[in-house]
Amino acid sequence: MHNKVVYRIARGLRSTGAVVLRFNYRGVHLSEGAYDEGEGELDDARAALDYLRERYPALPFTVAGFSFGSRIALRLGCGIARRVIAVGFPASYKDKAGLDTCTTQRVFIQSTRDQFGSVEQIEAIFETLPEPKQLHLIDARDHFFAGALDALEAVFKVI
Repeated sequence: MHNKVVYRIARGLRSTGAVVLRFNYRGVHLSEGAYDEGEGELDDARAALDYLRERYPALPFTVAGFSFGSRIALRLGCGIARRVIAVGFPASYKDKAGLDTCTTQRVFIQSTRDQFGSVEQIEAIFETLPEPKQLHLIDARDHFFAGALDALEAVFKVI
């Protein structure tokens, strides 16, 4: 939650009128627990989503995540959300988080110099995915969108 990219994602979504909840996965910062190889973290995300769905049951919802969180967002949101936004998807990992079977609208936002998912890697994955899908490449210096946080936040007005 204390991450400039996550903050800008939340601010970008809020600027479109969305209700936003940021949270830390287990074992991150001051959260209790320990890293659980993505399974416990998926439970954490599901609990956060359940909380929001209970508070705002009539609103359509989007699930978004950054880096590791983008993989969790895709696993959670595919099939239930209106769309899933994956920012800084770590395309260098072999496991593609079930993307080949997901038909929920997926929006990928990637830095052009992301050390965990190069343009070539994300484009290769993107081309194999079924519709609906979008890919937005942002000219930034690294995985954390250095030098391009304003551009990252602005992309939420067009997706």
